[in-house]
Amino acid sequence: MADYATNGNATVDGLKDNAAAAYNSVANGPVAQNVKDQSAKTSAEFSNLAASRTTPSHPAATGQPLTHYHSFFSELLSWNNPRASGIAYASIVSLIFAVRYLDLFRWGFKLTWMVLAITIAAEVAGKAIMNQGFATQLRPRKYYTVPKETLDAVVGDVQELINFFVIEAQRILFAENIAFSSAAAFGAFLSYYLVKIVPYWGLALIATTVVFLTPLIYTTNQELIDSQLKHASEIVNAQTAQLKTVAQKHTEQASQITKQYMGDYTAKAQSLIKGARPDVKASDFPAAPKDDFKTPIVPASKVEQEPLVA
Repeated sequence: MADYATNGNATVDGLKDNAAAAYNSVANGPVAQNVKDQSAKTSAEFSNLAASRTTPSHPAATGQPLTHYHSFFSELLSWNNPRASGIAYASIVSLIFAVRYLDLFRWGFKLTWMVLAITIAAEVAGKAIMNQGFATQLRPRKYYTVPKETLDAVVGDVQELINFFVIEAQRILFAENIAFSSAAAFGAFLSYYLVKIVPYWGLALIATTVVFLTPLIYTTNQELIDSQLKHASEIVNAQTAQLKTVAQKHTEQASQITKQYMGDYTAKAQSLIKGARPDVKASDFPAAPKDDFKTPIVPASKVEQEPLVA
C-alpha cells in the first residue's frame, strides 16, 4: 500500500514536471519568442505613430499652420510602420463589414436591457433575502466622472481632427496640390457612376482600399513609377512645346493676314471717301454783301399812331 502511494506520488510529480517542462518549452520556444518579438515591434510602431502627431513645419499655401493630424495621417498612410498601418486598414474594413452585416444597434439594445434586468433582479433578490441588495454592495463609493483635463484634451483633439478635414477640403478645392485635386476630381467622377450600381458601404470599402494601398504600391515600386511618370512628363512637355510653337506660328500668320486685310480695307475706304466728296468752287456760293448793315429810322408820328396792345 505504501509502495502504491509512493509510486502514485512519484507519477503525479512526474506528470507535473513533464507539464512544467512542456509549458516552458512552449513558452520559451521559437513560436512564443516570435510572437513576443512581433508584439514588441507592433507596440513600438504604434508608439512611433502616436509620437508623429506634431504640427508640420511647412504651413499651408495661405501661411497658416496645419494640424498635427496632417503629420499623423501622413505617417499612417506612408506605411513606414507597416504593422500599425495594416492593423488600421484591417480595423476600418472590419468596421465596414460589421456595420453592413451585423445589426449592431439591435444588439446594443439587447445587451442594455439584459444588463439592466440582471442588476434589477440581483438588487430585488438581495433585499428580499438579506435585506441588502447585491447591486448596492457592488455600487462604488463614488461614481466615476471625467476629469476636466481629460475632457479638454478630448475636445481639443476632436477640434484638431475636424479642422484637418476642413483644411484638406479647402486645399483640394483651391488646387494647392494639383495631383491631389486631380485624384479627388477623378474619384468623385468615378463615384458618380459607381453609386448607381455599388452600395454606399461598397464605396466606403473601395475608398479605404485605394487610400491605404495606393501609397503602399507607390513605395514598393517607387523607382519604376517615377521613371514612367518622368517619361510621361517629358512627352507631355514636348507635346505642349510643339503645340505652343504651332499656335504661335498660326497666330503670327493670322496677325499678318489681318493687318493686310485691314490695310486693304483702309485704302478702299479712303478711296471711296475721296470719290464721294464733290468738287466745291467759290462761284457756287452767293456773294457776300459789301454794304454796312444800317438800322432803319422809324418816324415818331408813325410810332404814336400805332395802337398799344394790352
